[in-house]
Amino acid sequence: MIAAGFLELFLSRSRNTPEALFARFDGRPITFGTLAGMAEGCAIELRRQAVRRGDRVAVMMRNGPAVLPMIFGLARAGAVWVPINAQLRGPGLAYVLEHCEPALVIADAEVIPTIAQSGGRLGSAKLITGGDIESWFSETAEFDAPLPMPEDCLAIFYTSGTTGPPKGVMLSHAMLRFASEAVALVAAPSSGDVLLMWEPLYHIGGAQLLVLPLIRDVTLAMVDRFSARRFWQQAREYGASHIHYLGGILQLLLKQPASALDRAHGVRVAWGGGCPADIWRLFEERFQVEIREAYGMTEASSITTYNHHGVVGSVGRPVPWFEVSLRDPAGNSVAPGERGEIVVHTNHKEALFAGYFRDPDATARALRGGALWTGDLGRFNPDGDLIFLGRISDSVRCRGENVSAWEVERVVAAHPDVEDCAIIGVAADIGEQEIKLFVRPKEGAAIDPAELSRWLGERLAPYQNPRYVAVVESFERTPSQRIAKQTLQHGSEGCWDRLA
Repeated sequence: MIAAGFLELFLSRSRNTPEALFARFDGRPITFGTLAGMAEGCAIELRRQAVRRGDRVAVMMRNGPAVLPMIFGLARAGAVWVPINAQLRGPGLAYVLEHCEPALVIADAEVIPTIAQSGGRLGSAKLITGGDIESWFSETAEFDAPLPMPEDCLAIFYTSGTTGPPKGVMLSHAMLRFASEAVALVAAPSSGDVLLMWEPLYHIGGAQLLVLPLIRDVTLAMVDRFSARRFWQQAREYGASHIHYLGGILQLLLKQPASALDRAHGVRVAWGGGCPADIWRLFEERFQVEIREAYGMTEASSITTYNHHGVVGSVGRPVPWFEVSLRDPAGNSVAPGERGEIVVHTNHKEALFAGYFRDPDATARALRGGALWTGDLGRFNPDGDLIFLGRISDSVRCRGENVSAWEVERVVAAHPDVEDCAIIGVAADIGEQEIKLFVRPKEGAAIDPAELSRWLGERLAPYQNPRYVAVVESFERTPSQRIAKQTLQHGSEGCWDRLA
């Protein structure tokens, strides 16, 4: 069983096969030897910057050629990498910067004003632009400090929750190894395969791939960001055999106009989390790829279960180092077929996080009895496959009923004119909450809220049909391309009102 970190593998591979390809960024090759040399230089300069083992270094950078060696350099130096969403701003950014108390902040030049405008107090931390660190990578000396231990903290990933301040998930060196081992199970790549990587490295969806080239004979094809219009062209150009999806990625690709590239891209496998059952076969048939679905959280090394036998709508069964149970609010196991909170158990403590950084109360709520209480809902089908049913907290209390956002949004998304959608709860005149729906039309389409409401009324229970409808041009998104619901307006002004 996996109980080690990944730096030993990285250093060994860079010594033994320095010319082997680790990744390409926008087509430019990055070999193991080059990456290791740059990482060593970064580690040396971090010491010169007085960054000690265990100190936190906040990094607010988009994917680029400097990010990979910087992450490996931070790991080699034993520093704690604090990735920050490059889109973050205002009080949310100030909170993360102040809460993690970094010894150093490294940021893209264009986000330096955003950091200043956030009002976040950096204390004695030095602020360095991403361009300035390129000189670090030319150092030719060898960094001779001992390697960190597998259980040492590698990174603090701040969650993008919809309620309360973000929580800092402490990810160990061993956990990142577990994450990539799980990716290898989900994606099942063969020797020589190429994985297209659009995910930002400040999100676990991107970071979980960093160790994969060390444990499988594969190459990463990295691009700067996700683009639905350029996606299949990029896949073909870089020879990708596998693509990753999260959030609404598959829906966005399905909404694109039909193209000759739909079946001329060369991709065999689409792997990830969040494929609705109703588009599963549609996506496979249109693009001629195999869907391989998974479920997980950063707190449990990113991936907990995976579906390797193609049961549509299922997130499968646990990876070998986890077990899953479903519990009711009292902590009892639910009856077969009933829904309950997903609880993750393990005999390998290195696979679960040690807790949230400087948040003992949240840690105590999540880690109980040696298990992770996820806050997610699920049920088992008769064959023992897990069906994911959404977040417990992502619901609206309407007319005495708990309305799952996941259940409503998947119906709305099926409307032929809807590109994307989200629901939230807003204050009700009488009772608990009303449902407010935000919809973005497909390109060239127009949405009539009254017509949409009638269409939904035929497919949803009366208490599920949104009262308010707001048509929007775009959504602000998280790094995994999920809609950032905390940014949506909670008022009813200017919306279409079904009861008006």
